[in-house]
Amino acid sequence: MNKALDPALMQAAEAVGSQIPTSMEAYWMPFTANRQFKKAPRLLARASGMHYWDVAGREVLDAVAGLWCVNAGHNRPRITAAIQQQAAEMDFAPPFQMAHPKAFELAERVAAIAPAGMGKVFFANSGSEAVDTALKMALAYHRVRGEGTRTRLLGRDRGYHGVNFGGISVGGMVGNRKTFGLAVAGTDHLRHTHDPARNAYSQGQPAHGADFADDLAKLVAMHDASNIAAVIVEPIAGSTGVLVPPVGYLQRLRELCTQHGILLIFDEVITGFGRTGQPFAAQTFGVTPDLIVCAKGLTNGAVPMGAVIAKNEIHDAFMTGAEHLIEFPHGYTYSGHPLACAAGIGTLDTYAEENLLTRASGDIAAYFAAGVHSIKGEPHVIDVRNFGLVGGIELQGIAGEPTKRAFSVFLDCWEQGLLIRTTGDTLALSPPLIIERAHIDRVIETIRTALRRAA
Repeated sequence: MNKALDPALMQAAEAVGSQIPTSMEAYWMPFTANRQFKKAPRLLARASGMHYWDVAGREVLDAVAGLWCVNAGHNRPRITAAIQQQAAEMDFAPPFQMAHPKAFELAERVAAIAPAGMGKVFFANSGSEAVDTALKMALAYHRVRGEGTRTRLLGRDRGYHGVNFGGISVGGMVGNRKTFGLAVAGTDHLRHTHDPARNAYSQGQPAHGADFADDLAKLVAMHDASNIAAVIVEPIAGSTGVLVPPVGYLQRLRELCTQHGILLIFDEVITGFGRTGQPFAAQTFGVTPDLIVCAKGLTNGAVPMGAVIAKNEIHDAFMTGAEHLIEFPHGYTYSGHPLACAAGIGTLDTYAEENLLTRASGDIAAYFAAGVHSIKGEPHVIDVRNFGLVGGIELQGIAGEPTKRAFSVFLDCWEQGLLIRTTGDTLALSPPLIIERAHIDRVIETIRTALRRAA
């Protein structure tokens, strides 16, 4: 047995019939402080609705929808049944020069809730893969139209676009870039929109900062529009601390992209499927991009899947030449996997039956906002941000020990039976869309208690 495991934990797990690993040595965990975790493991055993249960049978309220993905709550019957039925019917279908009916059905269902004119869906297996797909799609689009000099890709400081080389190249998180040396050449970045001096404690969209979009005009002047293929941004930057776009910012980006023939890509891996009160943040903010990247909530996290939703004219630009030739030489073995498609259809059914895609625009979102902003004035809190059912509580970091204070609050909340997420020194909240007022009350009071105990 792994000597790092607490004997009391082992006894508790055995008492409730949970299985625990006999060793933790082989698994190299992602985005995890491996040594710290294996000294005091946080092991989840089952989930339902708004809750997890750990291996000791302890109930844990999920305030982050797993990892921004379980929007309909855990273990929903329609989704589970769809996966089970598909697994028994057909486990795999080759996606190259072949297909299966559910891939077409899911694509139609996604296109039906996407912004008008965005009717083409290309499947990947994660947000990271979908980002790289969108970047390649943008480059190829300009090439097939005879503008092959458009090869430069623009991202934004503090942007997160997954962990593949394309994603970290247009992304702007130093911690995700510095370890891996050279990234994809030809990228550049706009400034991020975080402006606490003007916008601290904003409820909803900050009033100031539309002018940050004019960075794109400066980059056009530097590189020339004829060399720029696309700009990719998250409508709300989630993994860098819940950065909500200032009023007018996305509209200005759209205006400049249109003016200069540059494709605008929205990374909606986090904001897609109801997080902002509409199916996509593009609809919430009234800005239609050329490509939308999505994942996570597409299948409620039940089976890995990502997608790129494209404007019809982008797809149609590829549909020229001899019909027997492959128009877009890109894809994955598991693109449109049958189990993922079944999970996606079951997820969209669940969203529709319970009106979850618009729930974050109603009374529950207002109650959530009030709760999150009630944290203002608690120890160490220097800013609070929110939109729809996503919130960020920024803490003053400890000098010389970045992220330590927020991580200590995360651990305290875990011990109190609450799962939150930290990014840097910001506490991030993105609960399942089925959350109720009593859950919100518990989330806020648990965080309040942890903040008052934090060093």
